[in-house]
Amino acid sequence: MKAVLVLEDGSVFSGLSIGSPGERIGKVVLNTAVVGYQEQMTDPANAGKILVMTYPLIGNYGVAKKFYESKQCWLAGAVIKEASRIYSNWQAEGPFEGFLEKENTVCISDVDTRTIAITIRDSGEMFGIISTKTQNKEALLKKVKEYKKKPKNDFVREISVDGPVEVVKNHSGPRIAVLDLGMTNSFIKQLKTLGCSVTLLPYDTPADEIIAMKPDGLVISNGPEEDVSVLTTAQTVKTLLGRIPMLGISTGHHIIGIALGAKLKRLKVGHRGVNYPVKNPNSYKGDITVQNHSVVVDDSSFKNRRDIEITLRNVNDNSIEEMESRALKFISTQYYPVSPGFDEVNNAFKRFLDIGKKQTARQHKKEVEYAKA
Repeated sequence: MKAVLVLEDGSVFSGLSIGSPGERIGKVVLNTAVVGYQEQMTDPANAGKILVMTYPLIGNYGVAKKFYESKQCWLAGAVIKEASRIYSNWQAEGPFEGFLEKENTVCISDVDTRTIAITIRDSGEMFGIISTKTQNKEALLKKVKEYKKKPKNDFVREISVDGPVEVVKNHSGPRIAVLDLGMTNSFIKQLKTLGCSVTLLPYDTPADEIIAMKPDGLVISNGPEEDVSVLTTAQTVKTLLGRIPMLGISTGHHIIGIALGAKLKRLKVGHRGVNYPVKNPNSYKGDITVQNHSVVVDDSSFKNRRDIEITLRNVNDNSIEEMESRALKFISTQYYPVSPGFDEVNNAFKRFLDIGKKQTARQHKKEVEYAKA
């Protein structure tokens, strides 16, 4: 079946439909990773996006349930150069095209993804539409124009849990609450490896309910950017700053920034891939990180604050990649603090738990001193 991708600047890319038939509209973004197509497609942060995978061959190692980052694929659509006709991996449970059909995902293949990438790089991210119904450019552009008039996205309301859910039970370990905007399974796994008990909370859980739980730490998760629900969560976080140790991840990093009074700014082309270099401003040591965002915290909007330290910046564009505050008891990462591999845990999670341990130690000391008095 024929399919077409039309960008809002009028660019047209014809190809073949290898997923579900239909029409999908969304912001067209690039991901440059060589592997991880299933993880990208089930990452809630990509909800509503048309994802262009720049690696030319997709599906060569199949799919498996264990590699889902959430319960489903959240994309509006996918764009690839070529679908592999065979798959080979000892963990594979099925083919890529079977995954697309199961997840009811619209996908166009046999298009020149290099040209799409250059178009996005030169003109910036823009909306687009994938259609198997018509190839009429003007009609499709009209639909994109009407779509852009709609209110802001509200994906978080659908993605987040409906009520508290204890996903990892270990009552002898640190009790971690997660404001769930789209917490991925791989991050939960790292907390489990650290021996934590993990409870997912709805994104709009009131601050007093979180305090009443007496968690040892609070994670504000990754999730869709520029969603209407972000401001709701930011108000909660603003109340909790300095009271509970916190870790913000990607969109959670944005939320902590908003709670601090910072503004957000959009990148011309987002950071989406697995090889983005970062470094401490006071060091020459760099690290390579996984990233998935198009928005960053504008540090000029809180540059006079002495209680916040920028601990990592992007080597390419100097955007904030990590910030922390001892006084306000938080760490926030724009990058994804992924596992280094072999069930290892990213250092950001360990530092986050250390904040909680220090707070518990101080609290215990105060209680002992009070008892002696």
